[in-house]
Amino acid sequence: MKTVFILSGLLLVLASCKEESEQDWYYPTPPPKTKVEEFGFRYKEFNVVQDTIESGDTFGSILSTQNLNGQRVFDIVETIKDSFDVRSMQRGKPIVLFRTKDKTKKLQAFFYQPDRTHCYIVDLRDSVKAYQRTRPLRFNTRTIASALDGSLSETLDKAKVDPALATQIAKVYAWSIDFFKLQRGAHFGITFTERYVNDTVYDGVDSLKAAFFEYKGQRIYAFPFAQDEKSGKLEYFDEQGKALKSFFLKAPLKFINITSRYTRSRFHPVQKIWKAHNGTDYAAPTGTPIMTTASGVVEQAGYTAGNGNFVKVKHDRTFTTQYLHMSRILVRRGQRVSQGQEIGKVGSTGLATGPHVCYRFWKNGTQVDPLRLNLPHSAAMNPKYKARFIQQMTPLKSELDRIAHLYEEKELMQKSKGK
Repeated sequence: MKTVFILSGLLLVLASCKEESEQDWYYPTPPPKTKVEEFGFRYKEFNVVQDTIESGDTFGSILSTQNLNGQRVFDIVETIKDSFDVRSMQRGKPIVLFRTKDKTKKLQAFFYQPDRTHCYIVDLRDSVKAYQRTRPLRFNTRTIASALDGSLSETLDKAKVDPALATQIAKVYAWSIDFFKLQRGAHFGITFTERYVNDTVYDGVDSLKAAFFEYKGQRIYAFPFAQDEKSGKLEYFDEQGKALKSFFLKAPLKFINITSRYTRSRFHPVQKIWKAHNGTDYAAPTGTPIMTTASGVVEQAGYTAGNGNFVKVKHDRTFTTQYLHMSRILVRRGQRVSQGQEIGKVGSTGLATGPHVCYRFWKNGTQVDPLRLNLPHSAAMNPKYKARFIQQMTPLKSELDRIAHLYEEKELMQKSKGK
């Protein structure tokens, strides 16, 4: 399914005319261009060797292959030790050797690249010196709208967006959307910035600027905003300035299926009888981390024949949660835990037919279905920041809505052609 997208700052007409070429240009990385010059070194003036560091390689062993004896290597290391720690070089990182073009192939410079942005240069041409240089970064803003097609990371990948962004989105919406209940075809839109090194080399997603997901018949927006501009600490709010973060996470696992819901009547797969199921089962591979859905104190941690290995956490005078069938318990009774902290591993201990976690929830001492509760949110935005938030949020929301509308129109056209 094609995704409608637009480059911030370009006219819609230009974007639509160049849709195919623009998509190819963004991701994956465009075909590499032949380097002409970098950090003052003209490639055509040197005999250039490009390689990567392998297991066992050291700065000394690499230089020794360039007709430099041990004493010369030692002198170089001593000279540059305050500018470049040669012991920090890691396996798999690229290096470039610049040598003279005559038959001696005398080493002139050594480049070590710990990442795409930074480069350490050991210059041997006149006097020995070492220094660090940073490649220029360019940031580009994209807005896309699409429909869920498989997992979120799979959908982003199909839309030529770095799928690693799915993890960040999941964290932003952890309190407001149960991703287990998102259905294929659910619409969403995101605005984000991408990094390019040396103007052309794709370097991943830099930040999430805005988003919405259609969930339970409504759009849930997310906009990052720093109430305290000095600290720069970002929190996420909806279009009305309400905090997305709440007292409880929506689930104790990430991106796994619900296999059995809270119900007053369920046929027990082990006991083979009809009985109430006062929890929600989340299936996951053995060893998957189980998170506590809110901060609190471990009230119980142990084993029973029915529950298997389990942990029970008391959050306040009103709420308590329990996590059953663990393969391993990672906390102890009386321990204080924070929201999202790993407290155990998924297993199939006790009365369980396969690896999963049974998540139970108490309100005022009575077991309830957490998926049906209107759980408390965190502190609201300070009213004195509301005007600044609205000013920042409004153009982002307008762009999201516009691109979403274009996508919906295109989807309707495709459906009508298919009839």
